[in-house]
Amino acid sequence: MSEADTTKGDRSSKYSTLDMKERMSCLERIALRNSLAKETLSEFFGTCLLVIFTCCSIATAVLNHASSGGVLGATVGCSLAVTMAVYAAGGVSGGHVNPAVSFAMCMTGKMPWVKLPFYVTAQFLGAFTGSAATFGVYYDALMKYSGGVLTVTGPNATAQIFATYPSPYLSQFNGLIDQMLSTALLLTMIFAIFDKKNMPAPKGLEPVAIGLLILTLALSLGSNSGAAMNPARDLGPRIFTALAGWGLEVFTAGNSFWWIPVVGPMFGAVIGAYIYILCIELHHKKEPDTKNHNLDIDHCEKHELANMV
Repeated sequence: MSEADTTKGDRSSKYSTLDMKERMSCLERIALRNSLAKETLSEFFGTCLLVIFTCCSIATAVLNHASSGGVLGATVGCSLAVTMAVYAAGGVSGGHVNPAVSFAMCMTGKMPWVKLPFYVTAQFLGAFTGSAATFGVYYDALMKYSGGVLTVTGPNATAQIFATYPSPYLSQFNGLIDQMLSTALLLTMIFAIFDKKNMPAPKGLEPVAIGLLILTLALSLGSNSGAAMNPARDLGPRIFTALAGWGLEVFTAGNSFWWIPVVGPMFGAVIGAYIYILCIELHHKKEPDTKNHNLDIDHCEKHELANMV
């Protein structure tokens, strides 16, 4: 190789390195520094992923006339959606992706209240965005399936792709109890999965355990109204469908059922969290605080030394 070629190669390498540094510098400029901002963005992103995977799983089953796994396929897809969402956001914000979870964490002192409005707002916006993405991806299929008429009820109804609706026999009271119980069980087991003094899930496999938990709840308590257990996942897409062509019937259908998957999980989450604390967590054997014990000894020694002087 000639000297000229070597010089040319060195220059190319130098310019490539400079380009990479410049690109990295541009990315670093948009990197968030505030921890709460990072957590808020994480909850938005995680909830958006959750709703995309969940709604697309249901859309695949509905729009293919249950030929792609039907209810079971959609149930498995929704469960895996939670696993993927928690993997995406868990390391930054805890991966709540659910206002009921965030509320229960605040009520039990595991998260400061100041974070709650940021988390909940991000979750609802993420759910709304995820439902819009699903609508865009399946727009042609929705139009073909429904004949261009987006309906909430009837043989070609498609609103159930985005939000939960009650079975015809379900009363409002029974629906509220259903949502409270399912969410209470959800939080009870989430506390168990992360309880290091019990039998926690192996580190890094917590999202898998949560996905299996969602699958269990959906299979056992999904008949009445779909076991939403998540106000953001239900209300965010419901608002989107009202704006996208389904109309206000999404709020009046099922005897105005819409508020039950919003209110029920919030109460159920707190009940479930405290049930676990009262039945299990409260009774763990207290470990001696060796750090504070050592500090007390040091304090006593310093006090005695001061008296001697």
